[in-house]
Amino acid sequence: MGGGVFTSSSFASYSTSVGKHYDTFSGRITSGQEFKSSRIDESLDPKKFTLRECANSDEHPNTIPVILALDVTGSMGAACEETAKALGVIVTNLYKKFKDVEFCVMGIGDLDYDRAPIQMSQFESDVRIAVALDKIYMEHGGGGNTFESYTAAWYMGLKHTKLDCFDKQGRKGIIITMGDEPLNPYLPVSSLNRAVNESEQADVNTPELYNEASKKFDIFHIAVDSDMCSYRRYKNEIANTWGQQLGDRLKISTINGLGDAIEKCIEESIGGAGVELIVEDTPAKNTVNENGEIVW
Repeated sequence: MGGGVFTSSSFASYSTSVGKHYDTFSGRITSGQEFKSSRIDESLDPKKFTLRECANSDEHPNTIPVILALDVTGSMGAACEETAKALGVIVTNLYKKFKDVEFCVMGIGDLDYDRAPIQMSQFESDVRIAVALDKIYMEHGGGGNTFESYTAAWYMGLKHTKLDCFDKQGRKGIIITMGDEPLNPYLPVSSLNRAVNESEQADVNTPELYNEASKKFDIFHIAVDSDMCSYRRYKNEIANTWGQQLGDRLKISTINGLGDAIEKCIEESIGGAGVELIVEDTPAKNTVNENGEIVW
């Protein structure tokens, strides 16, 4: 997947078609965005697919696959929707900045407690990533274990993605998780197998998973600092757990600063890799009809 080009005009057209007001001057969605899903969308359900593919093409010969995984549990509170709203505009700007970037968005919950603890889109290089983002089910679940299943993003990246950049060019993809709680020490085997139709035999240990996933992906975490979520409650534990595992690839950001934080993660990952970064805001090759459907 990943054909097409994401532009401000196509994003504005899509936003208008689904009742959002996109201010082209400020580059912000000022009203109308709501996350109304009451269950996982089939297009994001890991039981419905085997692989998410990020393929090179004539249009995108040096793909940069980026998984953006957002904590959608209750501890994130109103910051969950606010972060998701910000991401819609952030990806617009990132597509201008980075040539050949392809985004996959994920919703991450708690495998022990939630109905939809893992949601995952296809990799996209155009306005379809905004469509996928709008489909994420904000379950607001989680439990009392002081961590969410963040490393499910690592697991899905390792086990359920096919990346041309990695297989054919020896370049890593990028995983960026975003949330407000400490790093989870493991993924529980029974819940993981149920959520993904897997056949793991034991809990998936976080350091071991990191060692394997980091061969394929550069891994970052952005702790979301907002008075609408639980970051300040867990600040020390977040620094200890995430910091011990990721070092300076743990970032702290407000919602307003999220775009810059994500951009820095991508720049840090691809720095020195010889990948062209800048792309102009070229005319879209697709349009959006009145039902919010993409027409090629």
